[in-house]
Amino acid sequence: MKKLLASIAIILTALVACKQNQKQAARTFDGPAYLNAELPIDERVEDALSRMTTEEKVAILHAQSKFSSAGVPRLGIPELWHTDGPHGIRPEVLWDEWDQAGWTNDSCTAFPALINLAATWDRDLSRLYGRSIGEEARYREKDILLGPGINMGRTPLNGRTFEYMGEDPYLAGKLVVPYVQGVQSQNVAACVKHFAVNNQETRRTETNSIVDDRTLYEIYLPAFKAAVVEGGAWAIMGSYNLWNGTYNCHNDRLLNQILKGEWGFDGVVISDWGGCRDDDEAITGGLDIEMGTWTDGLRSAASNGYDLYHLANPYLERLRDGRASEDILNDKARRVLRTIFRTSMSPVQNFGSFTSPEHFAAARKIAAEGIVLLKNDGILPLRVSEGGKIVVVGENAYKMMVVGGGSSNLKTKYEIIPIDALKEAFAGKAEVIWERGYVGDVTTDYNRVVTGQKLEDPRSPAKLIADAVAAAKDADVVIFIGGLNKSEGQDNEGTDRKDILLPYGQEKVIEALAEANPRLVVVNISGSPVAMPWEGKARAIVQGWYGGSESGHALADVLTGAVNPSGKLPFTIPYSLADGPLKTERQYPGILEKGSDKWQEYYDEGIFIGYRWYDTKGIKPQYAFGHGLSYTDFTYSGAALDKSTMTEDGTIHVSVNVSNSGIYDGAEVVQLYISDPECSVERPAKELKGFEKVFIKVGETTTVGFDIKAEDLSYFDAAAHKWVAEKGEFKVLIGSASDDIRATLSFRLQ
Repeated sequence: MKKLLASIAIILTALVACKQNQKQAARTFDGPAYLNAELPIDERVEDALSRMTTEEKVAILHAQSKFSSAGVPRLGIPELWHTDGPHGIRPEVLWDEWDQAGWTNDSCTAFPALINLAATWDRDLSRLYGRSIGEEARYREKDILLGPGINMGRTPLNGRTFEYMGEDPYLAGKLVVPYVQGVQSQNVAACVKHFAVNNQETRRTETNSIVDDRTLYEIYLPAFKAAVVEGGAWAIMGSYNLWNGTYNCHNDRLLNQILKGEWGFDGVVISDWGGCRDDDEAITGGLDIEMGTWTDGLRSAASNGYDLYHLANPYLERLRDGRASEDILNDKARRVLRTIFRTSMSPVQNFGSFTSPEHFAAARKIAAEGIVLLKNDGILPLRVSEGGKIVVVGENAYKMMVVGGGSSNLKTKYEIIPIDALKEAFAGKAEVIWERGYVGDVTTDYNRVVTGQKLEDPRSPAKLIADAVAAAKDADVVIFIGGLNKSEGQDNEGTDRKDILLPYGQEKVIEALAEANPRLVVVNISGSPVAMPWEGKARAIVQGWYGGSESGHALADVLTGAVNPSGKLPFTIPYSLADGPLKTERQYPGILEKGSDKWQEYYDEGIFIGYRWYDTKGIKPQYAFGHGLSYTDFTYSGAALDKSTMTEDGTIHVSVNVSNSGIYDGAEVVQLYISDPECSVERPAKELKGFEKVFIKVGETTTVGFDIKAEDLSYFDAAAHKWVAEKGEFKVLIGSASDDIRATLSFRLQ
């Protein structure tokens, strides 16, 4: 014992000496304080700021190239390098242009689209995703990752739904936090976008979103607040649109009052590329870094075009003649410097990794765990006898999906397509044949990123169907793999969809296949909801996504049962677009009112989007928010509260037992919703306020617990500008989906 105590004493003495040496080093550092990594970041920032000229402060507030903003060369402070995400690290582009620079070592790991991540309902996978993409960004020496995107799914037509995390602010908020933390663990700033109420691509740069405060605070801000307050996000990107009459890249109410004021955001606000519109508002409205103004051809020569940005020479002129405040300039410069010291000048440096086996494995796991089994009558997982025949039909079984879609366009090291993965899975067991079935978009390049595929097909639509039917007639199973793609008018930045039906005549293909062979599995690949009027003709329906580099393997893993599906829908799939909450042109896509040069988009539906609308109005969707089947069965029992009343500053603990009563090990997402039947204001029938994903082996039972607080019961009182939880009865709804409630409990708030 004496020897042990003596050893402990020696260790403690050494630790104290080490700490004293660190303090001494900080005191005796021979150089400017801003370079002393031992000092707190804000001390370093203040020292650097004190050494900078006004011209240098302004220079770091705007772009110097397509994807970089200046540092302070005189002081050895590096520039900031931005990169598009949020699904992978964008290939290098030319200094002043969008076109690729032609590098041969910038082919990245393509991770699944964020809607796929949202469908996992898994916080741990979100952290893995963030850390992995952060490692790729750091390896490529990028400081700011332009993502994740967390705008709400107000309409299923939104072209960028695939880049976001669904229709529910609670789900998106709980998943964005670990993503942000994972990215930033690698000294890369996560730039959360697009702030805010940016929910359509139609006329996205000239539409004024008119949203009341209750709707704003309950639906469109919570995920952003979670990213900032809980996740500690270092960067926010403003959106193209206006909110209540002011452009959001320099919207004083959004950026200064809410983001920096109410939430205490100490990071940097970056404009979307070309989103800055006004000299004075850019200066006073909360913007810190201006990017992409006049990107499609600089206003003047390339050598001085960046000097013409709103936060460049126009800002200097106002500072020199007294129209602009030095205090505001210093606040902007502090935020930019803080970002640099958090990233490339951080005292603890990571070097990252790129296209590693671990990253491809992470992409495959995330993609597979987000795939949603919508329907299954027992045909899945696939069981084909030795020497059997599988016929795969559909363009999306073959077409590469990483290329395209807008700013998330990627050049990946490789992409496994579904048909190749299925052939690999059944090699030596069954014959796997592919038939085209239909021709969609034959484009194979975007911004000079080329897939190398040959997609042209001279056959007529009738001939394509006839050939597919002929192959399918004697097959053991037919798998149709279709859906959307990332082309204009589908899942694509800059354009919205026209409807929610399958394009390219795919419904006719499905109907013909079902008539030829009843053993039909339909796989829909999309990033947004697709109506399925052919639902009754398929024995199984699988919702796949843009799964990135390993998308084919992930899909094959689920179809064969190597992975038991556990994904849940992060949005509602309606029977028709008319069932949804957007009923008028003034709601979507907006109207051009007399005397205005801006399109006005009225959020008349208020807080009732997604399942909040369908459940409250009693409209049955085709597949509900949170829906997702498994190859096994889960039984819920013993739901209980630890008390029947709750005080405003207290909590109530909810528990439920979940058993795997089926024949496969698997994961279940237990969902908790709150209902307020006695509220004095109109509220949704239910709101998601908790979820846990748990893996349970066959025959085992696990207990899942949730803590409910007053904030989970509250609505936003716009007149009082505060959250209110009214006294009275509340219901706790526990289930496997928003329309599959297994237990209902009640308590009172007193």
